[in-house]
Amino acid sequence: MYNLLDGLTVIEASSFVASPTAGLYCAQFGAEVIRVDQVGGGPDYRRWPVTEGNDSLYWENLNRAKKSVALDLSKPEGRELLQALVRATGQFITNFPAEGFLSHAKLAEGRADLVTVRVMGWADGAPALDYTVNNAVGYPMLTGPGPEPVNHVLPAWDLLSGAYAAFALLAAIRRREKTGEGSEVRIPLSDVAIGTVANLGGIAEVLHSGANRPRLGNAVYGLFGRDFVTKDGVRTMIVVVTHRQWANLLGALGLNDAVAAIEAQRGVSFASNDGLRFDHRDALYPLFEAAIGARDHAALAAALDGAGIVHSAYRTMLDAAHDPRLVGNNPMFSAFDGNPSGFAYPAAGAFGTVPQLDRTPAQAAPRNGQHSEQVLAEVLKLSSGEIARLIDSGTVGIAS
Repeated sequence: MYNLLDGLTVIEASSFVASPTAGLYCAQFGAEVIRVDQVGGGPDYRRWPVTEGNDSLYWENLNRAKKSVALDLSKPEGRELLQALVRATGQFITNFPAEGFLSHAKLAEGRADLVTVRVMGWADGAPALDYTVNNAVGYPMLTGPGPEPVNHVLPAWDLLSGAYAAFALLAAIRRREKTGEGSEVRIPLSDVAIGTVANLGGIAEVLHSGANRPRLGNAVYGLFGRDFVTKDGVRTMIVVVTHRQWANLLGALGLNDAVAAIEAQRGVSFASNDGLRFDHRDALYPLFEAAIGARDHAALAAALDGAGIVHSAYRTMLDAAHDPRLVGNNPMFSAFDGNPSGFAYPAAGAFGTVPQLDRTPAQAAPRNGQHSEQVLAEVLKLSSGEIARLIDSGTVGIAS
């Protein structure tokens, strides 16, 4: 946690991954993020993975350091309270539909300089999820050895969209500071996905070649990079991205003469050409498979580290959770026992490190409605009697 966004208050009405991620990143840099949900929790409140008590480990990590207000959004008064919170603060992150009671136009009627960031499925308003957008842009037909499509587990487009939404919020606020004008920024998952494909050259590539890229399994396109198995059965990924690394890799594995023989046979030089190393992988891979397969992983890792080669053994997530470099000794994590689930485990803070500032420990996610009374009193200036009436009527929920 850092205080870079201290003084900024954001209302978040969202669910699942992308929109809550945007709010999380803002909170981790010091913004006051007030998440508003349906009384009893939104559709992601019990999202797996869950504990034996059905507390969502997913929810309590995507919503750390936020405040929670619970409203019955099926009631007109509940919807009006959410609208009032948005207008009172002036910053709003959501994945609710573009039309309806949370449309930017309706909200801006009472706050002309409102900044709204809206995560969407498709740009035309049709619903979509990360897993369906990913299929639409073609990556599952590139992943794996083929011929069947392979979906990846990581919701990459949700996470990219969430990060982009946090960036867009700050950009729109910056514009408002200069012009006094509010705005709505719409961020469709589909545009984030296909735009990323385009930025990486994918659209140009297939239109230029008129064909799809071949399926490569774990090989890296256009570089020398692939998974190999050591003598003791450890599968490790090795990737060469510079010409110096290529030379060092040959030296570390004792393959200079063998590779030189292939170069002479095929009339090429691999010394300074990534593409040629990739094009001639049919001849190179067997050499590396044999050399790596003759070494135990510990000896191989030491040799590669000494040569400055990028590599990593494949591990399970449980392995990663116990890795001191990744978690145990990583200052990004805080030992934390204040989670709503009651389960104590390391909690992640801001991904970025500011060397000039001290990190504050990670904070807990709230219980549904934990801050309802505080926020309604401080932000909307409601009296204790009015808040009590709203609670008694079921319009406002509080944490039990």
